Amino acid sequence: MASKSYDKIADICDDHILQAHTLNSARFLWKSIPSSLKESRLEMVAVWKIGQLLWMRDYAGVHEAIRGFNWSQETRDLVASFSDVYTKKMFQLLLSAYSTISIQDASLFLGMNEDDATNYVLQQGWSVDPASRMLTVKKQPVVTEQKLDPSKLQRFTEYVFHLEH
Repeated sequence: MASKSYDKIADICDDHILQAHTLNSARFLWKSIPSSLKESRLEMVAVWKIGQLLWMRDYAGVHEAIRGFNWSQETRDLVASFSDVYTKKMFQLLLSAYSTISIQDASLFLGMNEDDATNYVLQQGWSVDPASRMLTVKKQPVVTEQKLDPSKLQRFTEYVFHLEH
């Protein structure tokens, strides 16, 4: 932790902790921890609360649990990095799942108040209809890079040639 590489650790959390199978393993790990240890470590309980909310897909609850605990100096930066990664993950979810969404719903997913959520998505190119309080999602162009390996093309050509003759 001395290197302050919290973003890298948050990426590991993003890649592993947010996955359902790892959350399931975390549930069993939690059950195996002695009660005395759980009761003496409030921060461990707070982290477990976040894990439970992730398991239940309570997106707004995750943000509330992060903000609702007074984290120690040792974990504050890690939790802040995790929160940033989680917010970006939720934004990507909104981007892929919605064409329009209410400001209220977007703010719950992003863990922000309505004004901050609106400003956040406007910076990403979305538009807002003040009358209906709806956000219109700006879909990112799908960029697919097709890699053509000459050896694979050659094998495919030979295979097709073989089938035809």
